[in-house]
Amino acid sequence: MKKTSADQERQHISGRLSTRRPWWRYPIIWMLVGTLGIILVGTLGVALEDTLFRPLAGQADGVASLLVTLTAGIAAILVYRLTMKYLAHRSSPELSRKRAGMEAGMGILTGAIFIAVSTMVIAAAGGYSFQWASSADMGSVLITSVTSALSAAMIEELVFRGLMLQAIHKMAGSWAALAVTSIFFGAAHLGNAGATLWSAFAITVEAGILLGAAFLWRRNLWYVMGLHFAWNTLESLLGIPVSGHPPAGLFTVEVNGAAILTGGDFGLEGSVVPVVVSLLIAIPMLIGAARNRKALEKV
Repeated sequence: MKKTSADQERQHISGRLSTRRPWWRYPIIWMLVGTLGIILVGTLGVALEDTLFRPLAGQADGVASLLVTLTAGIAAILVYRLTMKYLAHRSSPELSRKRAGMEAGMGILTGAIFIAVSTMVIAAAGGYSFQWASSADMGSVLITSVTSALSAAMIEELVFRGLMLQAIHKMAGSWAALAVTSIFFGAAHLGNAGATLWSAFAITVEAGILLGAAFLWRRNLWYVMGLHFAWNTLESLLGIPVSGHPPAGLFTVEVNGAAILTGGDFGLEGSVVPVVVSLLIAIPMLIGAARNRKALEKV
């Protein structure tokens, strides 16, 4: 039987409706829902730490805080996986257990080299001089530095590189995703102690672009979290303020010279040196990411 024009129109409308995505599958929706869930988990972890474990003394407090941070991090990863599976309707190869240790280790090495080179250049220019803090409790300082760095690395990378970068990438492509996430990451640090418009720009480049480039290159969140973790931990252990937050540190740092060299009260990230060093690392990563994409397109 020949179909009438009305039948054809109904079939056309039905086909459009059947292929239309549910509203929760749109990138902006799963990005926002996942971000809220991860931030909530992180906030609950901090609240639990403050109410239950702060009264403990010395290293007992530090160990308890580290355990809470690890638990909150695992819960945040679970929220991320559930968001991707049930809202974005995709798997999470960027958090695959396969090679997780290797990727995290490579990221830790990259972050350590980045901070070590940046610090040595500033010290060689006379901006920093270090002296061992003999009164520091090494165990306590180590646990505190690791705990703080681990929390920031896991929560921030799941949100910015895991959710935001991938959502924007899906909507507008790699370059737009890198630019938007970098700007947001820099702006998110404007409220920190000692922050200026320059420090926000510096964070946009050295952290936003470097971490974004690292993810686009490796397509692996373990790598990016390892890089971020080593960055904050090493800074903290050296006694350098981490994005305006003064650490206990194993060293006391004497700062000399202009803030453009030393970073001033904001710390290392406010210096022009890591901005340059980060670009020297990020540009090869972006070239590698472009080559990987072209290779996949040929398959």
